[in-house]
Amino acid sequence: MKNTSKLIWAIFLFALILGLVSCSKENLSINTQTGVRYKIPFGGKTVDYTDVLVTRAVDGDTLVLETGERVRLIGIDTPEMHESDKLYRDSDSSQQDIEIIKAMGRQSYEFTKRLVEGKRVSLEFDVEKQDRYKRMLAYVYLKDGTFVNAEIVKQGYASLMTYPPNVKYVDLFTRLYKEARENNRGLWK
Repeated sequence: MKNTSKLIWAIFLFALILGLVSCSKENLSINTQTGVRYKIPFGGKTVDYTDVLVTRAVDGDTLVLETGERVRLIGIDTPEMHESDKLYRDSDSSQQDIEIIKAMGRQSYEFTKRLVEGKRVSLEFDVEKQDRYKRMLAYVYLKDGTFVNAEIVKQGYASLMTYPPNVKYVDLFTRLYKEARENNRGLWK
């Protein structure tokens, strides 16, 4: 009886260790585009953030994934298109009419929607993975390699919004923002 119990415990521990080893290998592996492959458990299943569907653009800088998670694009900020405290703060600081800001927000939203909605993407994370609203913070890439955050800035549909420690691409975003403004692209026409 004692030997049977020991054997059962030994099998149980072996299976547990084997499961932990296979899970850790599955959750982290190398990706040539972003450097890291993330597979994270979500709702009883594993989510591969190197191949996830964008089901909806909420606005110009926030997306919803097939998992239901919201992703806030790191390093960029698009105008608000709905009534909010931020809309009024932006209006006060820029001295622009609220309706003009909302119209610009709709333009940014439409650009982002055309760019990513219904497409599979890869996410790259920086130091902080979540904001105070529990949105995932990420750099997003289309399957063709298009860097979504950068493309929105490059085409003139976003300003810069950098919060350390998530500053990996701040120099790139700054250069693209300046070029978009100088070349009257997107919102800067």
